[in-house]
Amino acid sequence: MNMRKEYDFSKGERGKFYRPDMKLNIPIYLDEEVSAFVEKIASKKGIDRSSVVNELLRGDIKLAEAIE
Repeated sequence: MNMRKEYDFSKGERGKFYRPDMKLNIPIYLDEEVSAFVEKIASKKGIDRSSVVNELLRGDIKLAEAIE
């Protein structure tokens, strides 16, 4: 696929797809060792991996706030 030197945006609408209240979920990539650890906990608890990661991070947040 080649890029053109110029594109015609004369009929484009600014902000057509912009939604100020839209929430963007950005993917987070875990190292293999961390992923295996999270998967093990998720399997034991019968919950999804995202919930496990959120629980672990909330614990870290509480620790960090206590140190402040």
